[in-house]
Amino acid sequence: MKVMSLIAAALAASLVSQASATTLTIATVNANEIITMQKLSDDFTKSNPDISLRWVTLEENVLRQKVTTDIATKGGQFDIITIGNYEVPIWAKLNWLKPFNDLGPDYDVADLLPAISASLSFDKKLYAAPFYGEGAMIHYRTDLMEKAGLTMPASPDWDFVKVAADKMTDRKNEIYGICLRGKAGWGLNMALLTSMVNSFGGRWFDEHWKPQFDQPEWKETLNFYVKLMKADGPPGAASNSFTENQALFQQGKCGMWIDATVAAGSLIDPKQSKVADHVGWAVAPSGKGINNHGNWLWAWALAVPASSQNTEAAQKFIAWATSKHYEQLVAESRGWANVPPGTRTSLYKNPDYIKASPFATPTLNAINAANTQQPTVKPVPYTGGQFVAIPEFQGLGEAVGQTFSAALTGQLTVDQALQQAQQIATRTMAKAGYLK
Repeated sequence: MKVMSLIAAALAASLVSQASATTLTIATVNANEIITMQKLSDDFTKSNPDISLRWVTLEENVLRQKVTTDIATKGGQFDIITIGNYEVPIWAKLNWLKPFNDLGPDYDVADLLPAISASLSFDKKLYAAPFYGEGAMIHYRTDLMEKAGLTMPASPDWDFVKVAADKMTDRKNEIYGICLRGKAGWGLNMALLTSMVNSFGGRWFDEHWKPQFDQPEWKETLNFYVKLMKADGPPGAASNSFTENQALFQQGKCGMWIDATVAAGSLIDPKQSKVADHVGWAVAPSGKGINNHGNWLWAWALAVPASSQNTEAAQKFIAWATSKHYEQLVAESRGWANVPPGTRTSLYKNPDYIKASPFATPTLNAINAANTQQPTVKPVPYTGGQFVAIPEFQGLGEAVGQTFSAALTGQLTVDQALQQAQQIATRTMAKAGYLK
């Protein structure tokens, strides 16, 4: 009887343990830094044996669609979602996210970079914790720049980029002077082109929310982009975004790549990059005579949907994944240069990180230089940087991104693409009540 009682007690304990176990479903993007986080997550589960992790890793566009649909319908599929500083203030205002009230005594919220933490807050409360933060800059091949007989200026403009790209391009050897985003999406090609039109002195809307695609700044921007990519970009550029261009640069096929600062660590890692010893960085270009380098500020951040039933466990995982302890884990397994950048002030005071990361200062400068409150040369009624911070932008940016991608492939002329963009934007803004 004692044996039977012991077996029954063990079975009961096992059932209680299973019942109390929590599975966190995490929706995230297929970025290298996130894949590293998955590989290191045993550190978390060993310390939290009552919590298991289920990863849903998706391409950027697909992630946004699934997460937006789920959170808007209160579907409850996910306990943790990977979103950016575009979504956070909008979704927090709609009560779609749970605020972080306690990330633990060792988390040190005050250590988060002010520009990043402010962009992930609403009503002075943090609603998402940054996994990594970024600005934008030029990543370039120093050996090809030298071979072209050029020196990267301290403050380059797009005309210099064009000259350098022309001289670097060697199609016979599969070297392309410039790699830029071409894949359609509000956070893909439109992140680049919105930043780019800002640097050319343009804007999405005037002070009265009238779309500006019929203005000369947009025509100059899109013409310049299409001609530059056709002359000096890689084949199939309309299918390329961050991940594809990162791979091209690592393979030695890009002379210059204007994109997120977060890529820098992977470009100087000899395990990932064939050109690790020949990489330099410069501030993102401006238009000729225009003092605006594009204004780009982004953070991939982890948040908890209001529909999650596992808030405490979810916030515990997020505190681990965005902690100083996690930075140390990455440094030990992959080296300091691969620690997720752009989140903590202390990282940029760490001598080990500074020594291993020649891109640290350019990255921090790019993040601090972004003025998301005044992203354009002319006055506008919106904030943002490489996006417009209104709920309608997600759908509008997707539609405009499709037309501009079509201009890149030659399915539409630049004028046709701009005309369609103007019509789409006017219809969207009128329907949403912005235009009177």
